[in-house]
Amino acid sequence: MKKIMENLYLVLVFLFLFLPIAVLILFSFNTSKLNIVFQGFTFHWYFDLFQNRTLLEALFHTLIVAGVSTVISVIVGTISAYGLHKYSFKGKNLINGLLYIPVVIPEIVLGIALLSVYTLLELELGLFTLILAHICFCIPFVIISVRSVLEGMDPHIEEVASDLGASKFQIFTKIVIPMLMPGILSGAQLALTLSLDDVVISYFTAGPGANTLPLQVYSMIKTGITPDVNALITIMLGIVFIILTISTVVQLRRFKKESSV
Repeated sequence: MKKIMENLYLVLVFLFLFLPIAVLILFSFNTSKLNIVFQGFTFHWYFDLFQNRTLLEALFHTLIVAGVSTVISVIVGTISAYGLHKYSFKGKNLINGLLYIPVVIPEIVLGIALLSVYTLLELELGLFTLILAHICFCIPFVIISVRSVLEGMDPHIEEVASDLGASKFQIFTKIVIPMLMPGILSGAQLALTLSLDDVVISYFTAGPGANTLPLQVYSMIKTGITPDVNALITIMLGIVFIILTISTVVQLRRFKKESSV
């Protein structure tokens, strides 16, 4: 009986998590534009999506902001995590404490703070300020992910490589970076996800010409979200599912290969 209840609880949890996604996908094929009741099956909204320039432009801005902010966050975050882990200097404890501020404070506080800084510096709001804001709140997540891997690394590996004649640059690029790759990839995935779905901080730091997909969807709530938005999100979900499937297959093949050696 206990096992049955546990399985039932697990099924209910998964239904709670994935049923809304399933409904969203279903309504992307709905013939009704009101998106309240499913009236019939159609692919019309998938064709109509590519005629919606506002939605496509918002998607383009989202991908640009997420891509650039993720790349810069990973580079800066990885180097910062390595420096904070390896070296001791004045103010290190203060920096370690400050790193968690963007993680724990409400997004609305960070958004208003960044807007105040931009106003003080007289920066015009746009894609540039939006990317800067996303880099700001993504870097701490990368640092935390990379440092978690650094904590488990053997500190003598770099010493051995140095004794064998490797330069500091070679040690960092050929030894440290490959060993940190799980943490780097985790930080990159976190940064990309956070940037793609951010609404609050983007609302305060994006200018009129830097509308992102989450902001566009948020602005459509009052008038009603059309099925072409559901179609776009369904396509994005499909792409993510394909990437995750390929990644899982590659990892399983690598695991089997390592196990057979």
